[in-house]
Amino acid sequence: MTVDQGELFGVGDGEDFPVPPPLASHGPARVIAMCNQKGGVGKTTTTINLAAALAEYGRKVLIVDFDPQGAASAGLGINANELDTTVYTLLMQPRSDVRAVIQPTQLENLDVVPANIDLSAAEVQLVGEVAREQALARVLRPVLDDYDVIFIDCQPSLGLLTVNALTAAHGVMIPLEAEYFALRGVALLVETIDKVTDRLNPKLRIDGILATMVDMRTLHSREVIERVREAFGDKLFTTRIARTVKFPDASVASEPITTYAPSHSGAEAYRRLARELVARGDAA
Repeated sequence: MTVDQGELFGVGDGEDFPVPPPLASHGPARVIAMCNQKGGVGKTTTTINLAAALAEYGRKVLIVDFDPQGAASAGLGINANELDTTVYTLLMQPRSDVRAVIQPTQLENLDVVPANIDLSAAEVQLVGEVAREQALARVLRPVLDDYDVIFIDCQPSLGLLTVNALTAAHGVMIPLEAEYFALRGVALLVETIDKVTDRLNPKLRIDGILATMVDMRTLHSREVIERVREAFGDKLFTTRIARTVKFPDASVASEPITTYAPSHSGAEAYRRLARELVARGDAA
């Protein structure tokens, strides 16, 4: 098998996608849950960098940090531990105003609803609530018309918080590390998505599977991607994200790779993914 430079560095195969035209107005938002119960597969990296790439293309984007570790907040320079109000406040105090909790970032068109360790208590506290699965959907309802895309960065779990994210979302993106053990958990995740679709959110669908941490020089990566393609067909994004030290470097700098290393192949991969998402009709 011959691997060209574009494939080698994980940008993708097939034709490129056009730069999306400017929008005359914003909203209503498409809500996308970034979800995989396996940790370390690039959920937060993808949330931050895909959101930043869409913001570059003039889309108004909101990230909802829905992981008690608060990595998405920290990755965009927000110290959520110093904040009095976070997404936890919005879940537990129904009269709270989501607009008062939203934090701007250094990037134009990109905002964040931050999270910190307090969110870990929400899973237990929501159990006794009426319509507990719809708590996040209620939180987001007032700002749907303010944004073009809302990403929910889920924790690595299939618990009540993730069910809330799936109930609030229109689509699910599944970042999947290009290795065999990562494949094993996808069936369980798809089963959970099917249950939420059947019982809580009939409009929910899988927007796509994103291969991450790819090294196309290895037979292993290529075989895993082929197996995902056989299982999910065109649900597999043609864009792939290569393994590179630039992603953790950008995280340490608390900024997306699109601004930290704008000409790097990793930045271009996420710009390509943003164009692919728009071309598929899964973002404005």
